[in-house]
Amino acid sequence: MYKILETKELAANIFYMVVEAKRVAKSCKPGQFVIVRTDAGAERIPLTICDYDREKGTVTIVFQIVGAATQMMSDLKAGDAFHDFVGPLGCASEFVNEDLESLKQKKMLFVAGGVGTAPVYPQVKWLHEKGIDADVIVGAKTKDLLILEDEMKEVAGNLYVTTDDGSYGRSGMVTQTITDLINEGKHYDVCVAIGPMIMMKFVCKLTKELGLPTIVSLNPIMVDGTGMCGACRVTVGGKVKFACVDGPEFDGHQVNFDEAMQRQQIYKTAEGRAFLKAKEGDTHHGGCGNCGGDK
Repeated sequence: MYKILETKELAANIFYMVVEAKRVAKSCKPGQFVIVRTDAGAERIPLTICDYDREKGTVTIVFQIVGAATQMMSDLKAGDAFHDFVGPLGCASEFVNEDLESLKQKKMLFVAGGVGTAPVYPQVKWLHEKGIDADVIVGAKTKDLLILEDEMKEVAGNLYVTTDDGSYGRSGMVTQTITDLINEGKHYDVCVAIGPMIMMKFVCKLTKELGLPTIVSLNPIMVDGTGMCGACRVTVGGKVKFACVDGPEFDGHQVNFDEAMQRQQIYKTAEGRAFLKAKEGDTHHGGCGNCGGDK
C-alpha cells in the first residue's frame, strides 16, 4: 500500500497528491509516469510524475477527473493509500541524458497547456537545479483553471501566463504567445510542448513553420500504460509507436496528430476497438515489440 501524505484541489476537478513511494522516488526522472490503482479491482490509471523527493521518498501526481476511476481517486484523503503505485515507466526526457555543458548552451522554451503544466514542472525544475533557466509559457482556458503558477515561477527563467478568455495574464492561445516572443526577438533552440492533443498539434504546426525543433509528450492518449491495450498507438515519422513504451515523448513534427486524435475517439467504444483491431491487424496489439498483446 502506498500512503497518501497530502492532497488538495488545485482547480475545479484538478487534484494534487503527494504519495509515499520510496522505490519510485529513488529512480524516477522527468518525463516518466506511474500507474496507480485505488484497489485490487480498480482501473489502472497512467499519470505523469509532477514532482519527486528522493530523500523523503515521495512522488507527486496531478490528475483531472475524467471518469469513474479518477472520481474515486479525488475522494481519497491524506492517510488513505493506493493499492498500486507502479513506476517509473516510460522513457525519461531526452535532455536528462544530454551532456550538461552542451545543454547549458541551449535556449529552451516549454509550453504547458492545462493539466500539462504538471509534467512540464519537473522538467523545468530539473534544469533549474542544474543552473539552466528555461522560458515557460503556461496556458489555461480561464484564470480559475490555472495550476502550479507559484511553483513554476520559482524554477522558470521567465514565466509567461496566458488565458484563452483573457481573464489573467496575456490573452489568447499559447501559440499567440510563442509568436509574440519570437517577434520580440527571442530565440530558442528547442521547444517542449505538453498539454491537450489539439494544443500540441497547433504548437507543432507553428514551430515547424518557425524551424524550431519541438518535443511533445503523448501522455494524454495512454490508457493501460503497458503497451498491451493498444490505445496509445501513434504514427511517428511513418512508423508505428506506442506512447507508453516508446515515449511518452516524441518529435512533435513527426507525429500524425490527426490520426492519433481520431483513433483516440474511436478507441473509447467497444465497437470502435473491434473496428481498429480488424483494420490494423498484427500491429493493433503487441506492435511495440515489448508485449504479447491481448492474445
